[in-house]
Amino acid sequence: MAQAGPVALAGPLFSKDGITVLAPNFRIADFDFEYPPSDPAPNTSTSAEKPGLGKRLATRFGQDQKRIYRAPFRAKNLKWDAVFLVGTAAFIAADRRIETNVSHSNFNAWQNTSDIGVGGLAASLAGVWLYGLKTNHPHARETGDIELETLINTFLIYTPMQLILARQRPDEGNGNGDFFKHHAINTSFPGGHAMFTWAMASVLADEYPKPWARILSYGAAFTVTLSRFMARDHWASDMFAGTVLGLGIAENTFHARCDPQFDSQCRHHRWWWQHRKIETSEWADPER
Repeated sequence: MAQAGPVALAGPLFSKDGITVLAPNFRIADFDFEYPPSDPAPNTSTSAEKPGLGKRLATRFGQDQKRIYRAPFRAKNLKWDAVFLVGTAAFIAADRRIETNVSHSNFNAWQNTSDIGVGGLAASLAGVWLYGLKTNHPHARETGDIELETLINTFLIYTPMQLILARQRPDEGNGNGDFFKHHAINTSFPGGHAMFTWAMASVLADEYPKPWARILSYGAAFTVTLSRFMARDHWASDMFAGTVLGLGIAENTFHARCDPQFDSQCRHHRWWWQHRKIETSEWADPER
């Protein structure tokens, strides 16, 4: 279990068991995050004694996955579990009725729109990260670091769900969207495009919480989600589940790794957090 002690980040962190974050509907919502245990203190011994990059990354992502998988069982997150479970169940029950009202034309146009939305959002984030690496801009670099970490965490949740639930797409099988039929990664539930684009959009909107940035990032994610649904690649429940999971994973990762010295959601909520010991750490190398 994560300890209540200090968290190793790139700068100071303020936290408490339950923190307040800004949800994408622009309301304040309480989420309960479990912060990872501190990384090892900087090693001042010879390089031969330092843990390798692979070991450091494995430890970091192991902490992430443990924290994310345990999050639904924390008391303050039970209401969000209910929203996800009830909402997904309601959409699954209505999937066939909703699908009959979806146009069976313009598939290519909808898919092209989706591709443009994904490409534009990914290119924007890549550009911010490259700028941060090239100029050593700390905020831009953190944006890219947390974004990459979020996408990896999302993939590690998405893949087993796809393999286990194995749902058929609207144009597969008997057309009923049966589960446990097609055990592969490229299946219908949860919606991958929705899951990954909302994860990307959430981190970008949290790092740069300006109205225009939120409109662009969340607008791109909504466009991708709607386009994939209208192209009949997914059921409505797939897209709802993908959206909620992407947002939840992104918020969990961001608030565990962000630095409140930047003008981001991390900074905006520092007054709700309890001061923790200041330590230094970087995404890949605790000595940097």
